[in-house]
Amino acid sequence: MKRLCTIGVYGADLPGFLAALGAAEVDLVLDLRQRRGVRGHEYAWANAKRLEAELAGAGIGYSHLAELAPTTSMREAQYEADAARGEGKRSRTVLSPVYVERYTTEILEPADLEPLVRFIGRSTAALMCVERDAAACHRSLLAARLAREHGFKVENLKGERAAP
Repeated sequence: MKRLCTIGVYGADLPGFLAALGAAEVDLVLDLRQRRGVRGHEYAWANAKRLEAELAGAGIGYSHLAELAPTTSMREAQYEADAARGEGKRSRTVLSPVYVERYTTEILEPADLEPLVRFIGRSTAALMCVERDAAACHRSLLAARLAREHGFKVENLKGERAAP
């Protein structure tokens, strides 16, 4: 069975992020963010150009899959649900039912994932976004569909921050 990993940026630093990818033998990162940047100096390493360069230096391929990113209005609906739960986007633990429904019907259902599966090929790919926990991110929805329809075994990775 082919492996597919997921990984988030929050809670990690660059060494921890790369170590998690390396330990899982990931050789292709698929960036699922709408915007390929992260606010805050502690996450500057995750901005697209820096991240691409660091991944290349580690021998890991990179591709941005904007067509599988949530829309701005989907993200705003999730932020409203987060506020109602008393959570922020960096501490989110679950996706709202409205977000799941919209992402599923507007992005996943119309998506033809065959080209993506062929693109992954023999690679061990990691679906990447910002949320620390896969259950709090759309990457879990895509990973579940790829597991269900294409037989991937999903492993959720967490990059850690180095101890100060």
